[in-house]
Amino acid sequence: MTDTVTSDALRVKQWDDKAHAEYVRSNRFKRYMKASQNAIIQVKEDLTKKKGDAITIPLLGALDASSGPNDGKTPLVGNEKALPNDGHSIKVRVVRDATVVNVEEEQASAIKIRNASKSALKDLQMRYLRNDIILALGSVNGVGYHDATEEQRTKWHKNNRDRVLYGAARSNFVRDDHAASLANVDATNGKLTHSVVSLAKRMAQTTQAGNGDGIRPYKHGEDMESFVMFVPSFAFRDLREDLIKNGYWQEARERGKSNPLFSGPTSIEWDGVVVREIPEIEILQGVGGGETPADVAPCYLCGSQALAAVWAKRTKTTVRKEDDYEFFYGVGFQELREVSKIQYGQGTEFALDWAVLSLFVAGEADQ
Repeated sequence: MTDTVTSDALRVKQWDDKAHAEYVRSNRFKRYMKASQNAIIQVKEDLTKKKGDAITIPLLGALDASSGPNDGKTPLVGNEKALPNDGHSIKVRVVRDATVVNVEEEQASAIKIRNASKSALKDLQMRYLRNDIILALGSVNGVGYHDATEEQRTKWHKNNRDRVLYGAARSNFVRDDHAASLANVDATNGKLTHSVVSLAKRMAQTTQAGNGDGIRPYKHGEDMESFVMFVPSFAFRDLREDLIKNGYWQEARERGKSNPLFSGPTSIEWDGVVVREIPEIEILQGVGGGETPADVAPCYLCGSQALAAVWAKRTKTTVRKEDDYEFFYGVGFQELREVSKIQYGQGTEFALDWAVLSLFVAGEADQ
């Protein structure tokens, strides 16, 4: 009898598929990632099945309802409405990394270092994806916030004037100056509170730019709609303390448990907004107001199609070929992907964020 032996190629493929699924699932944004246009982060894998280095996300706006329906007294022919539409292009890039160990070190180790490396690399993939999502959320017309010039930031700020909020009041917005607007955020009155969350939601619902009928929320259940707000830990702390102080904490916690966007102790639901703590969102040091300029916390209220995550090649295991007569063992991964904040009018003078409302609130560290 001859036993069937699974080929190494098949084993690698199975491991690759499992690693890809596990690292995406382990990422704290996974709950918000789906292939549907309803998702907060739309996942596109079309390029894994066909050639190409870029994909375009179609964007469809709302039809104009201001004139009302045709009542039959006038011809419909020649009076049709134009469907607002646009597309956001995303070009994929290589993401890869590896580890290496020699025979002597592997022999000395009580664990199988090569196998441990695979686990560590999966965790690294997860962190790379998480960091890219955070980078995309804060990007300024496709440029990372910290890499953008003040001129680029102010241009983005002007274009997105109805979907950016500084502190607790819309009046903190200075028309032609992003930095001056940040300086209106102070450590005392600029904290993230339940009132600020509600204000941001109202702004998202009433913005008229781009899709004409407000930022489209995530839809779930029979007729439920929700937004998600990603916030750093200091802003999450301030919101929690505000809810406790005003007697709303238990209500906000219990109400969220049935929401598919809710995620246990790191989430709060208030007024149709699931506020999700993301500790890795970076605080902007000393850019706020006050005698000692306050630290400012960027927060992001998101609706459907806020971001897109595109894969052209899913995770592939790589091995080191230059082994010095089998003295070195290396294992790595590589993939082709990209994460991008979706914009309406991408690349034009008036590009604006399709489904992200950016908030800048106080982000003072614990004393």
